[in-house]
Amino acid sequence: MGLERKPLLLLMIDFIKLEDIIRDNQKFLITTHVNPDADAIGSEIALYQVLKILGKESKIINHSETPYNLKFLDASNAIEKYNQAVHNKDFEASDVLVALDFNRSDRIVSMQSSFLESKKMKICIDHHQDPEDFVDFSFIDSNYAATGHILYDFITITDIVKLSKDVAAPIYAAIMTDTGSFRFERTTAKLHRIIADLLDTGISPTEIYNHLYDESKFAKIKLLGKSLISLKLICYNKIGYMVITQEDFSKLNALESDTENFANFILSIEGVQVGLLFIELKDGFKVSFRSKDKIPVNKLAGLFGGGGHLNAAGARFRSKNMIEMIPQILSEAEKFFNNYSKG
Repeated sequence: MGLERKPLLLLMIDFIKLEDIIRDNQKFLITTHVNPDADAIGSEIALYQVLKILGKESKIINHSETPYNLKFLDASNAIEKYNQAVHNKDFEASDVLVALDFNRSDRIVSMQSSFLESKKMKICIDHHQDPEDFVDFSFIDSNYAATGHILYDFITITDIVKLSKDVAAPIYAAIMTDTGSFRFERTTAKLHRIIADLLDTGISPTEIYNHLYDESKFAKIKLLGKSLISLKLICYNKIGYMVITQEDFSKLNALESDTENFANFILSIEGVQVGLLFIELKDGFKVSFRSKDKIPVNKLAGLFGGGGHLNAAGARFRSKNMIEMIPQILSEAEKFFNNYSKG
């Protein structure tokens, strides 16, 4: 059991149980979803720093490379890219496997079998909806603005460690990006007080923002331009969509991770309520769904086996032809929007 704790508020997540798991075990393997964003990487680094302060052993192993604009969060190069021959032994050498910022096992792609087949304790810390039952203990609440937000509450409510600059910086990056730079619905007065607490540790919001948004590769900006050229409006200009092909990536020497936040540009158009970004992959394609107000695009994504948040969701289509399926998906999006508008 932990040290003397503050009285807990009425919360959906059992932070006492999470604290006990961390205190009672020594070796941790941390991972996150394919194509990680700042909430994923930031949460991994924040938890890694907490475990380090506590004298625990931990490894961060991801399916994907860390996007170049997020590498500053991993100053000690703690994150390793998964290699089955090298890393399979780490699953059995660990006491606890930690799934951060995802709640469906297929989101770790090449690591899925190693994760699921391991007999070690598995936990999930996440803020997305519709979780899969693939871990021993879930610490999930979709009311949180970010997984980094959950970690902040865990740290400050349990007093498991002091909130240091090394812990605060990745948590700030996680919350800032997942709230759309503090403009999305879950940006509350309480959340701003949390941000103030993080800033009190001495982190620089200007420096973090610059790393995240103002150091883009030329190829990313060119890809954005190509995406905007493809933009079309349908459904009486209420729905917008953009298309990115493998040929676009190849010609511009751009990466899939460069498309982060592209879908939000669609919603910046006056009158547009729903945005879809189609991204062709080497095996199939994926669609990012975005919306304004209370339009539940997670339900639209759910029609195609995907999911996510109320205003931000996604779906993956393996071994499918994107160009052939775009009309079908747009047709369903129109039906969905019209039904929602009538309801």
